[in-house]
Amino acid sequence: MEINYLAILVCGILAMIVGFVWYGPLFGKKWLEVVGATALDLEKRKEMQKKAMPLYVTQFILVLFQVWVLAYFLQSAASSFISALWIWAGFVIPTVAGSCMWNNDSSKVKWTKFFIEGGYYLVLFVIFGLVLGMWQ
Repeated sequence: MEINYLAILVCGILAMIVGFVWYGPLFGKKWLEVVGATALDLEKRKEMQKKAMPLYVTQFILVLFQVWVLAYFLQSAASSFISALWIWAGFVIPTVAGSCMWNNDSSKVKWTKFFIEGGYYLVLFVIFGLVLGMWQ
């Protein structure tokens, strides 16, 4: 069993880039609205950004682990892309749905969170499947 660690690293970097774009320019304002965040003043934002680096590092390490596990399962798969989609549909989406549904948010907020988060993970797993499939 041989896993391409460069492909895993590339997937990790791409996940951080997609997350920056997804929760920034693409859906950032809507995401802040549905999670109840308010516009912060410049000083508070700078302080938050200073404290966020350990969270980014932790998230990066967790994504590397996630892709490593995915690569392990995709090694014997005929199509990494299709297998990644099935794993997204069978494991990621039920988890995202559960975290979005079981709270006191309105139905509109629940569905908005679900589609933003589910869409983000769909894009990630498509990328993961394609990158891992190309470098198998």
